[in-house]
Amino acid sequence: MLRAAASAAAAGALTTGCDPKRSADASSSAPAAGGPSPQGTGRSAPARHPAARPPTRAPGLPVEIEHGPRDGHAVALTFHGRGDPKLAGALLGEAERAGARITVLAVGDWLDEQPAMARRILDGGHELGNHTMHHRNICALPADAAYAEISQCADRLRKLTGSIGSWFRPSQTRRATGQVIRLARQAGYPHVLSYDVDSLDANDPGAPAVQRTVLDGVRPGSVVSLHLGHAGTVAALPPILDGLRRRGLRAVTTTELVT
Repeated sequence: MLRAAASAAAAGALTTGCDPKRSADASSSAPAAGGPSPQGTGRSAPARHPAARPPTRAPGLPVEIEHGPRDGHAVALTFHGRGDPKLAGALLGEAERAGARITVLAVGDWLDEQPAMARRILDGGHELGNHTMHHRNICALPADAAYAEISQCADRLRKLTGSIGSWFRPSQTRRATGQVIRLARQAGYPHVLSYDVDSLDANDPGAPAVQRTVLDGVRPGSVVSLHLGHAGTVAALPPILDGLRRRGLRAVTTTELVT
């Protein structure tokens, strides 16, 4: 089990807290005890999709991960999974044409509305994770409600793919509290996935601004926060990928980045 001191050292000893505004920084935190798997609804789970992955364990990295190794040549583009499925499909297509792989942290109620998107993401060679059920301010919720946000989305993922997904990212927060980390571990996620580059694309500043923000901030090992469902993000992705290539960087899944 990872120790709090090692976690702080690996993540730059940032302070843990909650902030409903999105930010480029995240922190490490000490692990909590494990617990039961997410509760199901009594229906049997389908066979595991070939591309589905169980939650990733990354020994030596903090419980809350904001970036991968700085001495490599890879970055992870991670997307909050919600919004117009046509825009989501267009973005996945742009990534695939460029040979890039991304990580989508899906919101559970979006998966309820767009269940085919889970298979579409995995069939493209990308990975899929949990971004809570309703995208509420999870740090402000009591423990039972916060656990329901995590476990209900995990249940949707399991029914659609056979796995609760590779990663958990809390909603409306740049840093998870100890309670949220504990509840995520209880639901089966050994790590909380944060990021060190915030594209600010949810504000719809336009493709050039998204491109500039990402390329100005990205470094080897970066985890970049982006969103599905925004036309400017779709338009920005090809020049972002071109800019990464010019720097000798490639876009990989988060699992590939950290393990």
